[in-house]
Amino acid sequence: QVQLVESGGGLVQAGGSLRLSCAASLRTFSNYAMGWFRQAPGKEREFVASISWNGGSTYSADSVKGRFTISRNNAVNTVYLQMNSLKPEDTAVYYCAATVAWGTATLAKGSYDYWGQGTQVTVSS
Repeated sequence: QVQLVESGGGLVQAGGSLRLSCAASLRTFSNYAMGWFRQAPGKEREFVASISWNGGSTYSADSVKGRFTISRNNAVNTVYLQMNSLKPEDTAVYYCAATVAWGTATLAKGSYDYWGQGTQVTVSS
């Protein structure tokens, strides 16, 4: 059974940082591109960032460029999201997801095969 387990969320003041982790039980983790999405109350789930199977390529939403960095370590089946200069509008539940697709397809939540349960990030002003 495939599991994606996020951790690292919490409450932080505006301007602060958090690092999210997502541990995957995928047997062939390195065959999957990984993505982070977020969903704020009353809003649609939106793309945040994605990373290719080997970490060589990434995509990021305009709203987080220059502040958030996605990375992965295939040796430990984990993908990370380093979030700096956090803003109150970054408050959401953050989800990691896995897909066999790549390219701009990874910007679409419908492209993903597996999802984690999410971790709450709250940024206070």
